[in-house]
Amino acid sequence: MQTSAFDFSATKLIAGVDEVGRGPLIGNVVTAAVILDPANPIDGLTDSKKLSEKKREQLFPLIQERALAWSIAWATPAEIDELNILHATMLAMQRAVNQLSVTPEFALIDGNRCPPGLPCPAEAIVKGDLKEPAISAASILAKVYRDREMLELDLRHPDYGFAKHKGYPTALHMEKLRQHGPLPEHRRSFRPVADLLALTSTETE
Repeated sequence: MQTSAFDFSATKLIAGVDEVGRGPLIGNVVTAAVILDPANPIDGLTDSKKLSEKKREQLFPLIQERALAWSIAWATPAEIDELNILHATMLAMQRAVNQLSVTPEFALIDGNRCPPGLPCPAEAIVKGDLKEPAISAASILAKVYRDREMLELDLRHPDYGFAKHKGYPTALHMEKLRQHGPLPEHRRSFRPVADLLALTSTETE
């Protein structure tokens, strides 16, 4: 059992923070921060990956309506390529917390490290999206937001199948990437994209 040195008994403004989109080859890495209202609980919160798409879509507006504060932020593919995915994720988490309309007294971060530059103390919790409702809520906001971004990308570029694979390096995505080449939204620093760009450059020389 994981214990914290922080006294939560006198703390009400606790922000849960999570990210979605570290693994895909394309698009933003999206983060969310949520301060839940203990007086207005939300049933069914858990890791977004454990929920159906329909259930996530149902919870998305409930979280926004009932939370004391919430924020969604991101880091772009260009920032990911410049900083690497870990540091870009930390930057996006920092943005999400700092954009909250209410300054939290403490932040619970999903994972094994905390981003710098937060306005409050923080603690990292491995698999926090399964253990802490505020992190679960953040994971749902981030997941729904990023999936919607992929659906919008699918409308603009229907040949790539983004509505199906959401940008992850599936066999379908790799096939379409080889057929049509990378888009501006693809992450150039990720190996499958970088290898394809290198191959294309060699063939054109």
